[in-house]
Amino acid sequence: MAELSDLIATDIEQYLKAHENKSLLRFITCGSVDDGKSTLIGRLLFESKVLFEDQLSSIEADSKKHGTQGEELDLALLVDGLAAEREQGITIDVAYRFFSTDKRKFIVADTPGHEQYTRNMVTGASTADAAILMVDARKGILTQTRRHSYLMALIGIRNLVVAINKMDLVDYSESVYNQIVADYQAFAQQIGIENITFIPLSAFKGDNITTNSQRTPWYQGVPLMHYLENVELDNERLQNAPFRLPVQWVNRPNLDFRGFAGTIASGVVQVGDAIQVQPSGRTSQVERLVLGDDDLPVAVAGQSITLTLTDEIDVSRGDVIAAQTSPPETADQFETNLVWLHEEALLPGRRYLMKIGTNTVSAQISEIKHQVDINTQELLPAKTLELNAIGVCNLSLDRAIAFDAYTANQDTGGFILIDRLTNNTVGAGMLNFALRRSQNIHLQPLDVNKAARAEAKQQKPCVLWFTGLSGSGKSTIANQVEKQLHALGQHTYLLDGDNVRHGLNRDLGFTDADRVENIRRVAEVSKLMADAGLIVLTAFISPFRAERKMAKDLMAEGEFLEVFVDTPLSVAEERDVKGLYKKARAGELKNFTGIDSAYEIPKAPAIHINTTKQTAEAAADEIIQALIERDIIDG
Repeated sequence: MAELSDLIATDIEQYLKAHENKSLLRFITCGSVDDGKSTLIGRLLFESKVLFEDQLSSIEADSKKHGTQGEELDLALLVDGLAAEREQGITIDVAYRFFSTDKRKFIVADTPGHEQYTRNMVTGASTADAAILMVDARKGILTQTRRHSYLMALIGIRNLVVAINKMDLVDYSESVYNQIVADYQAFAQQIGIENITFIPLSAFKGDNITTNSQRTPWYQGVPLMHYLENVELDNERLQNAPFRLPVQWVNRPNLDFRGFAGTIASGVVQVGDAIQVQPSGRTSQVERLVLGDDDLPVAVAGQSITLTLTDEIDVSRGDVIAAQTSPPETADQFETNLVWLHEEALLPGRRYLMKIGTNTVSAQISEIKHQVDINTQELLPAKTLELNAIGVCNLSLDRAIAFDAYTANQDTGGFILIDRLTNNTVGAGMLNFALRRSQNIHLQPLDVNKAARAEAKQQKPCVLWFTGLSGSGKSTIANQVEKQLHALGQHTYLLDGDNVRHGLNRDLGFTDADRVENIRRVAEVSKLMADAGLIVLTAFISPFRAERKMAKDLMAEGEFLEVFVDTPLSVAEERDVKGLYKKARAGELKNFTGIDSAYEIPKAPAIHINTTKQTAEAAADEIIQALIERDIIDG
């Protein structure tokens, strides 16, 4: 192994102690494809002398096989570990590397430059204190340079180095460097980036990496390593911010101890401090600060502690314990900046899981206010957000949460969106502010509730959710079921897909986004009707599982029965009572379910009707029998 420090040979214990107490800087490299990010990291690893001899030998061999630098050492191969990356010469995944100097420890994330992998850049940037934006001196400011810059501004990275790389390929020209600096400063001013350090370098040759290069005598700034060793850490800044402890775990090993464990997101807390728990607003004082087996008099941002209070108040995972003098706000509706990270587009109205700090809540995008064109900063109208798109959106939650604006605190203002069915992370966002309407609207308690309304009707409320292809027979069967229920003296209402689009949903089309909103509205109306004590029947294609699950989640346990009216596409197309399939096949009707828009078959419907084997009357009888067996109606 190359020489790390003289202390290793002379006093290993002193070296380890010094290493343990070093500060840690997390930073990313980003920029366009082939701007030299991986080569730079390889150079930093090489210059900091943390490579084993066998690693160097391996890189020498790989350089001959996969390298892009002729006979010379290709340091990028130290980072481009994926086979696909080595074959294509690009970085796909986020590659994390650790290295250390005598002054500081570092974790660097080499993020991909290709537009297709922008979401991976967001992942790497989310925990970074600083960023190195690579610019190829031959090419100047490119589209992806602007894209990554905008994302860094959005994510809130406060320390930015613009590394103008490959100066060796432009003969270390000062004029080329100055032109790129001027171009970038003009762009940075548009998006609000202020704290920028420009460094001309050659990652391949090692110019201005650890020492100032004699080949750029006109550059009077510091070399890159000096900057990294001395730049201010976010932890140092966060210690001056208001105290925030998102509760991760309620620690109760016995009856005599009840503590609240988590990592301090910001600020300083001492024994005896007055605190407030949000969103409940309850107050108390700090009794103990416990770290392992020890009690601390004070704890600071970045420490993981268990905190106990002088009063027995209700505190749960996801709550935020904060300084009583400056607590976070609470709200359930927000304006947000959102970066979409998934191939399947964002659909407003669809319910996602939102994870913010240690809290997980149900969320939906209620409105996309606009999408941002990263190149021009133009605000564009949008109904959905595709992969890598950035939008300003209104976000609605199922309950109030404690939060800070992202610009004030990234831990209590940043969130991710998770698909409820697949658990994939699909979006990353930043809370800007609470919508005023969320502060003006409160639930009004009512004396007559669902149980009282149902008792007056002498029935149990429920929702029969009929789903299936167009022409499957949903409306016919639902109509037959309602006739039988009415004859039995039950109180019902049938919401039919076509009928609802004549009034409530007449403003909606048939795009995926409109279909989601169509079902969201119908689900909310169904909930209100069930609350009125009715048996509600809905006959909608409702093609997506996510929206059918959303509708089910709105209802009480046992109140939602999914009825899958199962008809093969060929049979439904043969029936074609309304002539819709013919128009869809002729290209006259776009986004038609089963033809050019997907239908997601229910996985476990409460009732499965096969219309190739049952008449509408037989299907209705089966559904009535299912209601009797579930004690929803009397037999």
